[in-house]
Amino acid sequence: MKTIYCISGLGADERAFSKLRVKGYELKVIPWLIPGQNETIQEYAARMRAGIKDEQPILMGLSFGGMICTEIAKQIPVKKLILISSIKSSDELPTWMKVVARLRLHKIVPLRSSRLTEPIQNIMLGAGSEEEKMIASEYRKKVDISYTNWAVNEAINWKNNWKHPETIHIHGDNDRMFPIKNIKPTFTIKNGGHFMIMNKAAAISRCINEILQED
Repeated sequence: MKTIYCISGLGADERAFSKLRVKGYELKVIPWLIPGQNETIQEYAARMRAGIKDEQPILMGLSFGGMICTEIAKQIPVKKLILISSIKSSDELPTWMKVVARLRLHKIVPLRSSRLTEPIQNIMLGAGSEEEKMIASEYRKKVDISYTNWAVNEAINWKNNWKHPETIHIHGDNDRMFPIKNIKPTFTIKNGGHFMIMNKAAAISRCINEILQED
């Protein structure tokens, strides 16, 4: 069986990909690492790629994981780059993230979740069902705050205009984190929010299977 190497969203784990069904492929999730002090996203991607054992692998990145996969694809030959609920370049960052980065608000406002911020975060994620809210809450509780601070800073300050020629971008038309108005996806998932990998997994799986059947 062939392998697709997956990197989840910020603080998420292998459960993020658990509902996808890809024929003939094993989905191998590369676990997040704790970033080093002043480590760049390029240096971090170089450490993450140590978990990839195949030549010319297929990479699949969810949200911030898509940015990491893109950085890995700059460093090693990659067969295909599948992005889900992510962005291809810094041009696709939403305006509010660019403002936060420019004013360095993320350095001023605490990033740790609270009972007050969780409902807002769930809306941004598109986590509507009780199961989705529970999973999102578990992610928030277990994520290392130093990792969160580093990842948020790297995401909103990401500088990239390079695109892998075999990039496949799957995006929801109701994504509040990365609004589709800034993005030109390969596949658009109707009513898909940022958490659509959990609640629109069948539709995403169809897109991925369609892509891979072309080979």
